[in-house]
Amino acid sequence: MRWLRIGLVYLQAAFYTFAGVMHFVSPAAYRPMMPDYLPAPDFLILLSGVAEVVVGLGLLWPRTRAWAGWGVVALLLAVWPANLHIALFNVPVFGAAEGAGALNWVRFVFQVPLMLLAWWSTRPVDPAG
Repeated sequence: MRWLRIGLVYLQAAFYTFAGVMHFVSPAAYRPMMPDYLPAPDFLILLSGVAEVVVGLGLLWPRTRAWAGWGVVALLLAVWPANLHIALFNVPVFGAAEGAGALNWVRFVFQVPLMLLAWWSTRPVDPAG
């Protein structure tokens, strides 16, 4: 079980770090996801990119892993409005010509298992197990 947790931590670290970097490489790809009611969408895109890089890198070190896990939970809660916006309005993302329909709701709901994964995989592991 220890190796499964460690593997999942490194997978999450790579995912969040890559996703965060992409906010800087291609910020325009994230613009359609931003609900109109949120202020300063371009700033929020960059801020969420910074947050993803920070939690992603934080997952790599045992000393910061638990904090980074909670950071992932907070980050996913913070971006939930954007995912709800995508689902409600069938927003096309990442250059798609049209929205993904029902798959947008999967993306929205999938935030909960991602939060649980971050919490579970960053808990202290019993050295005997």
